[in-house]
Amino acid sequence: MSNLNEEQRNNDEQFNGEERMEWIVAAEHKKERVDKYITDAVDNVSRSQVQLWIADGAVTVNGSLVKSNAKLSEGDQIVLQIPEPAAVEIIAEDIPLEVVYEDSDLIVINKQRGLVVHPAPGHTSGTLVNALMYHCKDLSGINGELRPGIVHRIDKDTSGLIMAAKNDRAHASLAAQLKEHSVNRRYIALVHGHLSHDQGTIDAPIGRDTNDRKMYTVTERNSKHAVTHFTVTERINDYTLLELKLETGRTHQIRVHMKFIGHPLVGDPTYGRNKGIKMNGQALHAATLGFVHPSTGEYMEFSAPIPQDMEDVLASLRSR
Repeated sequence: MSNLNEEQRNNDEQFNGEERMEWIVAAEHKKERVDKYITDAVDNVSRSQVQLWIADGAVTVNGSLVKSNAKLSEGDQIVLQIPEPAAVEIIAEDIPLEVVYEDSDLIVINKQRGLVVHPAPGHTSGTLVNALMYHCKDLSGINGELRPGIVHRIDKDTSGLIMAAKNDRAHASLAAQLKEHSVNRRYIALVHGHLSHDQGTIDAPIGRDTNDRKMYTVTERNSKHAVTHFTVTERINDYTLLELKLETGRTHQIRVHMKFIGHPLVGDPTYGRNKGIKMNGQALHAATLGFVHPSTGEYMEFSAPIPQDMEDVLASLRSR
């Protein structure tokens, strides 16, 4: 499948209400329903939402309106013209948060594994944003009503440090640092197998997996530059504990890069192995977060210890 607008579809964050998205259907997707195709192609959107867009005339195939059950042919051009989002009320919820740092400009949270960062169409509760709205009086509005304050994100099943902005000025400063790759983001991961080198760099572009559009893979086609640095901290039986530093911040970057070099993350439900240690999510923890404060200009760095579930796995391995 080739894509006419990869910059929009291959967003590093998640679907955020882009105005227009386009695709050309490849042979492997012929006879697929158009609603299923779009649901798979757009991050974090439900099939019911796609069907509503189709019913409202927001989707065309080869320039014509279609029904949700329309079957696709190779070479079809799909255009999704996303409507202006309807007003969505995000409710503040008293969800426990581990606050590492907070002032009038920003807040740093040690996110628990299993917590989604921000709401999405059709899923507006139980997220970090709902918790932040309960905890904070103000959050920046740059990312819209579904993602107030959110400057960057980590996966639902990754634990660790994430920052949010309380005003637009702070948001702009932190976002610029992320874009310039000056934010210090270090992760701890437990992976399968023994890495042969004590340290190294994975420089491999990441893009959508054409066989499964909900996944990412290392590919030269419709991809973005991605660099991950790793250092071995411990080898335990047939596993390796790593510290990883992100130079870029692509979707699922560490998970995809580690799979690419043959050492997938323990517990990764998407890119991992079905054998060995079982965890509720991947053994990946955002342990260090460093940045320049948007008001004071001071460099600040925070750390969060490995969560108990990872510690329990490591203790079990060391005792074997």
